[in-house]
Amino acid sequence: MIRLRRVYDPPEPEADGVRVLVDRLWPRGVSKAAAAVDEWPREVTPSAELRRWFHAGGSAGEFRRRYEAELGAAGAAAELERLRGLAAGGPLTLLTAVRDPGSGHAAILAELLAGP
Repeated sequence: MIRLRRVYDPPEPEADGVRVLVDRLWPRGVSKAAAAVDEWPREVTPSAELRRWFHAGGSAGEFRRRYEAELGAAGAAAELERLRGLAAGGPLTLLTAVRDPGSGHAAILAELLAGP
């Protein structure tokens, strides 16, 4: 099971399983202790260039295409496989600072992790 949650929400140890931060930058205003992050694999986060492009007015569809291309790189692909293994072993929670985790890059990542 793969969950999407905001890093600002309190941890739910019985449901979260492994908590993985999927943002490139550490979220403002939350301490590492409060976030209770188990892992922070930057290889699977959108690059700074891609984030800047999107926030400058890039389209969601093109963002997805470019992000999936970044995830196809050797380091990111290996990390995706490792995260798939974690998800197969129990709950995996992807944490992000965005207001709506279901519509950002974390949702794309969750789809790819759950897929074949």
